[in-house]
Amino acid sequence: MLLLLLGIIVLHVTVLVLLFVSTIVSQWLVNGEHTADLWQNCTSGPMFQCLASSTNEWLQSVQAMMILSVIFSVL
Repeated sequence: MLLLLLGIIVLHVTVLVLLFVSTIVSQWLVNGEHTADLWQNCTSGPMFQCLASSTNEWLQSVQAMMILSVIFSVL
């Protein structure tokens, strides 16, 4: 029983770490001079330029759920 509880605790801590890393990391997709993540898309050609991610409804809902999951996991 103690081993099961320890396994559950380790699993939860691992999930929390992955949640924080996936929310905070600044580059999810790197393709040459173009990087994209949950918050912005950047191009580093002759001039470094960052634009906000698209305003798709699904992307805004993912952003909201990521922030809410971080807040609720801290609570």
